[in-house]
Amino acid sequence: MRVGVSFSVLLATLVLAVFADEDITKDEGVLVLTKDNFKKATEDHEFILVEFYAPWCGHCKALAPEYVKAAAKLVEQESEIKLGKVDATEETELAEEHGVRGYPTLKFFRSGKPIEYNGGRQADDIVNWLLKKTGPPAKSVTSVEEAKAFIGEKPVVIIGFFNDQGSAAAKEFLAAASANDDIPFGITSDAKVFSEYGLEADGVILFKNFDEGKNVYEGEVTEAGVTKFVAANSLPLVVDFNHETASKIFGGEIKSHLLVFLSKEAGHYDSHLEACKNAAKGFKGQVLFVTINTDEEDHSRILEFFGMKKEEVPGLRIIKLEEDMAKYKPETYDLSESALVSFVQSFLEGKLKQHLLSQELNDDWDKEPVKVLAASNFDEVVLNKEKDVLVEFYAPWCGHCKQLAPIYDQLGERYKDHETIVISKMDATANELEHTKIQSFPTLKLYKKETNEVVDYNGARTLEALTDFLEGKSTAEEQDEEEVDEEGDVPAKDEL
Repeated sequence: MRVGVSFSVLLATLVLAVFADEDITKDEGVLVLTKDNFKKATEDHEFILVEFYAPWCGHCKALAPEYVKAAAKLVEQESEIKLGKVDATEETELAEEHGVRGYPTLKFFRSGKPIEYNGGRQADDIVNWLLKKTGPPAKSVTSVEEAKAFIGEKPVVIIGFFNDQGSAAAKEFLAAASANDDIPFGITSDAKVFSEYGLEADGVILFKNFDEGKNVYEGEVTEAGVTKFVAANSLPLVVDFNHETASKIFGGEIKSHLLVFLSKEAGHYDSHLEACKNAAKGFKGQVLFVTINTDEEDHSRILEFFGMKKEEVPGLRIIKLEEDMAKYKPETYDLSESALVSFVQSFLEGKLKQHLLSQELNDDWDKEPVKVLAASNFDEVVLNKEKDVLVEFYAPWCGHCKQLAPIYDQLGERYKDHETIVISKMDATANELEHTKIQSFPTLKLYKKETNEVVDYNGARTLEALTDFLEGKSTAEEQDEEEVDEEGDVPAKDEL
């Protein structure tokens, strides 16, 4: 009897060990995590990527099929890495515990310890990032056959050729590999692989299935040098903007972009793409050339962001990401190779003046309790040292701005006859200021009288909270911060 009981217990234990995930529901291969199973999942699996999402979030909906594909690819590769997801609108305690402020938020757990995910949102990008985080920084390539297979796996790969993989140069190469989450790195000491690719000494080659096919690294091998080399050569000379390339464009090392607005339907790609490619050759690693098909409905907001109309297509702009999205406009829309080279060269030499958007100001801008601002009257109204001026910087398409609008109108009504407080608003998609850069919508700033000191308001968006702030009964820091989601308050760079 005792033997039977012991065997049953042993069998039950083995079954639980083999089917550890059976108490965790799977949705198309992705573990569905809740507060009841989250700790177990992150402790039982050495590596697990978790997405915190909201069912209504557009970005989450766009990520969902890619996330499922990534889970399937990992299973296909017999990887131990798991993908999980948490409905943050249901599992609010979990979301709060892990500091979720926007959707989707992805966190990678290694032995239960989280790190932020900063990879792309296509299936291959997700898998590559995870493999880099869980394996050696560079794959060992020991034969010509392995090298050819490795090169054929992805559009871009890098192989380091080092006779001594313990050398200082090899270590610098591996450091660059560790820091790059997007592109597969390989390393070899095999003499036949050296010979196959024409190397007699140590070196680094980037292989790609576009443009010139491969690039050979020149100079001393350093982590910084290899990183710069990869950034300059891993994207096509001219990149077409779409959902797959967006994260590579805006998340890459090159922060200055020439945006070429074209219409495929009008034949602009056939007319101008060759000139763009030829011009781009001289600026590799400095300025990224990006084409944008303005026929795509999703790209209309990009035109809006630059204050452009479809009548201006084909057209050009330069954007400098590291300077708060500074924009530069050519004097003419000449898309010849020589004109493109001249425009970009003038930008690099600092000869271009930043292009700021400005709306035409209507005569009745101050008719309503909430005063309407444009770039042309902003300083005159807002920097009036006799007034405390509250400004809402908004976007017409922003859902949070629309929710705030009736409350903000009530606030304007409350202070319409006040001697020293002015309530105002400005469409920050149509107006830009040299001294004030707006990163999210809505943004509220109070410009104080006498000093023009600027106080950012991050508190609750209620009539009472805003009134208390203006009356000095509370500070912005004392207000309860609102959660910000990626769809409304914070426009992602890949959506521009």
